[in-house]
Amino acid sequence: MADGSAVFKWLAGFSFRLAAGCAARNPAGMNRKFRAPFFPVLLLFIALVNCARAEASASLEFKASLELQAIVDRTARETVARFAEKKLETNQLALTLVDLRNPAGPARASFRGDVQVYPASVIKMFYLAAAHRWLEDGKLPDSEELRRAMKDMIVESLNEATGLIVDSLTDTTSGPELPADELAKWYDKRNAVNRYFVSLGYQNINVNRKPWCEGPYGREKQSVNLHKPNHRNWLTTEATARLLTEIATGRAVTEARSRQMMELLARRPFDTNSEGQSREYTGAALPAGAKLWSKAGWTSETRHDAAYVELSGGEKFVLVTFTVGHAGDKDIIPAVARSVIQQLIQPP
Repeated sequence: MADGSAVFKWLAGFSFRLAAGCAARNPAGMNRKFRAPFFPVLLLFIALVNCARAEASASLEFKASLELQAIVDRTARETVARFAEKKLETNQLALTLVDLRNPAGPARASFRGDVQVYPASVIKMFYLAAAHRWLEDGKLPDSEELRRAMKDMIVESLNEATGLIVDSLTDTTSGPELPADELAKWYDKRNAVNRYFVSLGYQNINVNRKPWCEGPYGREKQSVNLHKPNHRNWLTTEATARLLTEIATGRAVTEARSRQMMELLARRPFDTNSEGQSREYTGAALPAGAKLWSKAGWTSETRHDAAYVELSGGEKFVLVTFTVGHAGDKDIIPAVARSVIQQLIQPP
């Protein structure tokens, strides 16, 4: 089936050409007998195409799997026990595993997967997907500078690049404080990415903040003070795993745009000269021959990774691990990944 946006663009062009042709032949107005029944039907058809496009984007359904849930529960239990001396507690760990050996019917299991956690730089993957949606719809002009920012946001995880993407997506900018009425309009615009993901059925997330190094100032700080508890970005491991699964399986925006996203998410876990997102986090646990696509996040209080992995034996999975209160511990996320990999390869 053709991509919905392409069909929509064709229909829009067709209706414009048809209307222009009729107007040229009948400057006083098109024949009412023709116009009355045709255009409502055309508009309805266009609406159905848009609905179909939205449905296609939100059509991914995860199967429940007792086997996969057992793997996740055992991994969480063993990880908390292993790091007990470092005071890792149950409420400081969240993870979601998606088995993609059957990409048409992925299975999913979670441990605290619906809990909101500050996502650090993992949020940048959501801004990447939104940017491609805006580009596909013609809402955002493509440019070399935009592409540079998208690459630096994901590959280097630069906050400055992310700020440009957020501004471009929402038609907002950081700056001095605003009067109350202008701030309300500013905040409504800033919620554009939230509205997009809500339209796809995403729940329990907040995607409207720039990542900061030293903290918000001016209108950004005003908005933080006015909108608690949504004063920070929030993700769940389930929402994050869903998006990464959609990207990995070509369901995010379009298949072609999903491939472009995957190109930026590709890592080099066995290259000693590669950056931390490749060699640390999930990458540190991968056996020889594995392939990795990921987006990590790290702050003074959190350490996360969202990873899609392909093993040499044919296993394919998404694993999202969030940790809180152990930002300096580089061993927890690899331990989670090793446990999952071992159980996928050799089920207990």
